[in-house]
Amino acid sequence: MTMLPQWLFWALLSAVFAALTAIFAKLGLQRVDSDLAMLLRTLVIVVVLAVFVPATGKWSNPLALPASTLGWLTLSALATGASWVCYFRALQLGQASQVAPVDKLSVVLVALFAVAFLHERLGWREWTGLLMIGGGVLLLALKR
Repeated sequence: MTMLPQWLFWALLSAVFAALTAIFAKLGLQRVDSDLAMLLRTLVIVVVLAVFVPATGKWSNPLALPASTLGWLTLSALATGASWVCYFRALQLGQASQVAPVDKLSVVLVALFAVAFLHERLGWREWTGLLMIGGGVLLLALKR
């Protein structure tokens, strides 16, 4: 019996939670500004992680990390925040079934950025899959 890679389990869970995020956010955005909603969501995340990280023994002094690590994580946080602001605004204005697929165009962009900046190599299967994802995004996002 072939064991699935451990990352695949976590990636599948991520997809499930990302899907639930869109549904729960769309329901929660009915009577509140999208920016305030994102702030409230972020506060919940901070509180949960502030309990989780020390409780699991994973806390260490962030100032002891290399400056480059802190810099990249800061840029990642800024990109995440910008993504969330745009995503929540799009969810408030559009249908979740259209907004979420366009958001998943990030899959294609991650692959392109990984090739350009991380020098990852993709084979014909990966390129074909990316073209299919891009085409699927267009099919799902564009109304007739």
